[in-house]
Amino acid sequence: MSRTPARTLRQQEGRAGLSLISPTLVITLAVVVVPLLWAIMLAFQDARLINIRRTGVFGHYTLENFGYVVSEPGFWSSLVNTLVYTVAGTGLSIVIGLVAALALRDRFRGRTLVRASVLIPYVAPVVAVAFLWETMLNPQYGIVNTWLREPIAFLTQAKGEFLGVQVPVALLTVIAFEAWRYFPFAFLFILARLQALPGELDEAAVVDGATPTQRFRYVIMPQLWRTVALLSVLRFVFTFTKFDDVYLLTGGGAGTEVVSVRVYNFLTSRDDIGAAAAQALVLAVFLVVFLAIYLRFFAGGEREQR
Repeated sequence: MSRTPARTLRQQEGRAGLSLISPTLVITLAVVVVPLLWAIMLAFQDARLINIRRTGVFGHYTLENFGYVVSEPGFWSSLVNTLVYTVAGTGLSIVIGLVAALALRDRFRGRTLVRASVLIPYVAPVVAVAFLWETMLNPQYGIVNTWLREPIAFLTQAKGEFLGVQVPVALLTVIAFEAWRYFPFAFLFILARLQALPGELDEAAVVDGATPTQRFRYVIMPQLWRTVALLSVLRFVFTFTKFDDVYLLTGGGAGTEVVSVRVYNFLTSRDDIGAAAAQALVLAVFLVVFLAIYLRFFAGGEREQR
């Protein structure tokens, strides 16, 4: 007799909790789970635009799409391009954001205006800034080439030599665009963390005679490590699946084809929905594997800090 009221209270709490999370659960199922299951289902079927109505849950499932995608010329090179573009773009954007945050953390006249100006690349429409870059880098009338001895076709098949290695100039250009456009994202994260750092530590380091390099290495950077790690994960995920920046600048040509652009080309040029879904699924698997490795490494870093 004494347990009945307590069990009833737990049941009421359970029902209240379920009613609170129900809207989120329904939205997650409708927006995330159902489209994901639909994409997985299409990846295992011969689904083209002409026969998309005949595909369904009980359709003919096959692995041919995956074999076709992996054996198709250009797949592995696009995957390598994606990795290079992601790692270099992520690293550069975080480094530039870190430098900007360190430079703008102290008080000076016009600081608010300068900080707001830093955010322009991130908030500007991607179509506008991509067209601006194309105009600036044009080998005939672009302003960048007026500063060079010889004009460089930044967004074509041109290749340069760096440390004895042939480097595709177009790929380096889209990496630079990625770093320029998204370093404000890193700037905001790192600046917020810098503002929360206790000033006593920095003052104590100054009193002890530490140089600016030593203060950065032993006082500031250890407290930024988790923020930088989180930024690396977020930027890696966003850049790995990035499509619009590369497509607007080069259309995936000149050695800049990444997997997301390749998926788009499969959909629009070949109308092969099944192969495009299979390719997107392969991309997702690679992303999950790299994220698992990264999180494993990050967890090890946390244990070392404790």
